[in-house]
Amino acid sequence: MKILLWCHDLMTRMRLESAWKAVGVTMLKRKSTEVPDCIVIDLGNSRAFEQIRELRAAHPQVDIIAFGAQMDSDTFRQAQEAGATDVAASGSIEHRVTRRLSN
Repeated sequence: MKILLWCHDLMTRMRLESAWKAVGVTMLKRKSTEVPDCIVIDLGNSRAFEQIRELRAAHPQVDIIAFGAQMDSDTFRQAQEAGATDVAASGSIEHRVTRRLSN
């Protein structure tokens, strides 16, 4: 599985990349020309909804999972309206994506 991660928080990004690499995921760079199997985007970025729309336009068939610091139904709804296929709280994003590896 190839994942493109858009995360503004360095510690969160390092934790997620490390966990996913440990189970065999290839982490793509933002400038990569490879098509990801999954895009994971942090809703803590002020441009998150715009980024989701841009990524959806560039990768219409790819799952986009948005995650936020807390369960905020309004923010999660906005993420889905922007094009996210799934949303999760930060505390569950690692497991939510890892679970997809077995599918």
